[in-house]
Amino acid sequence: MSDNAVRIEEVNTENWYDCCLLEISKEQRNYIEPNSISIAQSKFETTLKPYAIYFEDKVVGFLMFNAVKEELDGYWIYRIMIDKHFQGKGIGKAATKLMLLEIAKLPDANKVVVGYHPENKGAHHLYASLGFIDNGNRFGKEMAVIKNLTE
Repeated sequence: MSDNAVRIEEVNTENWYDCCLLEISKEQRNYIEPNSISIAQSKFETTLKPYAIYFEDKVVGFLMFNAVKEELDGYWIYRIMIDKHFQGKGIGKAATKLMLLEIAKLPDANKVVVGYHPENKGAHHLYASLGFIDNGNRFGKEMAVIKNLTE
């Protein structure tokens, strides 16, 4: 798969419903909210930026990050998911790289943080492969890993 086949586009009137129809595997359901909840959340918490993930011309995933800094003095990734039929193809990694480029455009973007359940092996593998480091930060049931953008 070519990274060029993957693109992200802000959620809009053309793609929001497709994002809501995406499905995760049964094993992942304990780790992530439905995309419809995330899209609704972004309408009330307007600093949250939801994006559709496209593979070629098809919506195959969803991601969302906060455009203001939060805990650990970083910009937080709130969601990233790939439809169960498109997982394991490198789409999530390519989309996360594109998201990091968007976050890097924000003011004083030095750190990106993401929290996930320690048993979510897919998330752990993805973020470790992109250089996120576990410094032992914990928020409730989630671990938070950090990527420094200035290194």
